[in-house]
Amino acid sequence: MKPTGFIYKCNDCDREYSTFGILYLCPWCSTGNSNTAPQKGVLRILYDYPKIRKSIEGFADLKNNGFISLLPIASRASLPPLRVGNTPLYPLPELDGSKLPFSLRLKDDSQNPTWSFKDRASALVSAFAKEKKLGIIVTASTGNAGSSLAGICASQKQKAVIIVPEKAPLAKLTQIIMYGATLIPVKGTYDEAFELSVKATEEFGWYNRNTAFNPLTIEGKKTVSFELFEQMGNLVPDRIFISAGDGVIVSGVYKGFEDLLELNIIDRMPVMVVVQSEKSDNLVRNIGKKDFTVIPSNTIADSISVDIPRNFYMVQHFIQKYNGVTLTVSDEEILAASKNLSGNTGLFAEPAAAAALAGLLSYMKQGRVPAGSSNVVLLTGSGLKDLKAVGPLLNMPASIDPSIANLKKLLQ
Repeated sequence: MKPTGFIYKCNDCDREYSTFGILYLCPWCSTGNSNTAPQKGVLRILYDYPKIRKSIEGFADLKNNGFISLLPIASRASLPPLRVGNTPLYPLPELDGSKLPFSLRLKDDSQNPTWSFKDRASALVSAFAKEKKLGIIVTASTGNAGSSLAGICASQKQKAVIIVPEKAPLAKLTQIIMYGATLIPVKGTYDEAFELSVKATEEFGWYNRNTAFNPLTIEGKKTVSFELFEQMGNLVPDRIFISAGDGVIVSGVYKGFEDLLELNIIDRMPVMVVVQSEKSDNLVRNIGKKDFTVIPSNTIADSISVDIPRNFYMVQHFIQKYNGVTLTVSDEEILAASKNLSGNTGLFAEPAAAAALAGLLSYMKQGRVPAGSSNVVLLTGSGLKDLKAVGPLLNMPASIDPSIANLKKLLQ
């Protein structure tokens, strides 16, 4: 067991906290938070980078130790027995029969145990809870985070309570129930489910997994950056396209590469292209603005449908510090990208994941992807998670009597 040497640092006031116990938000900055604006006081977890630099000779040493020196847990043995992470990175040399003038790779995180990127965060939260001997873990979710926590907790023999909007996709609700978690649908939005989960944490002492509330979620999600670096032959991609809702995945990808920068393993940050639906753009639309304004979300991409992006201020910090890029795409472009992806690669992504590819396709149309550049699209969830959303793309054929004559007639 290693000593869990890390500190919490507030994204807003830079105060540092050295407790190794449970800490969600900066006690100083979070006092004025409300449910009508992004929360202040989101915490980053920082490590003793100078000490780690002295203990390693390069990235291989980090990998050989399971990156444990860059995780806020004492032992990798505390992690779930399921294979979380180590998902495939597929090269895509051509699209619709045409060779691409740049390098494109697809990071398929739908291969995680519950078919979404969220397993990375759930695994670390579960491990931390296991080491601290915590009881029930609660989370608010539009579906993926909830089904993820439910599945991971099932593998660890932990109890989970999942609070979701009642209109969450049936497939995700089915997963939650089948994994044995307690499902609490609420008559309201994700933001209202979020607030209820926080109140339950205060009332019952449950451990809270909420994204942008529990800083371990960012630490779990950052592991994708380590994998990308290794899978690309210890090279940094020029550009990574990422779908965004409340921005925790974006912050996680940034944080992983920032850790590598701190250790002098890399010398530059990839350009993050943060993609949202035009019908849920409360994150990218407010970057750099003095006053945060909310437009109610109404996108088919439920996993990135967020009115109040809880992690807004951290994402804004990363984007402004490292010259990230933001763009929006239409729901029609998202559905077209999902169909394009399936037909060209055999990968079926839910709309929230396909939004990242829609962002790349939009960039291509605008001539903004330089020839010879290296690009990654992060695919965060399986299309089987939300079949209703792709319904407009389906033209289900009528059944026929099973005869060759009827088959020939149909083929004609």
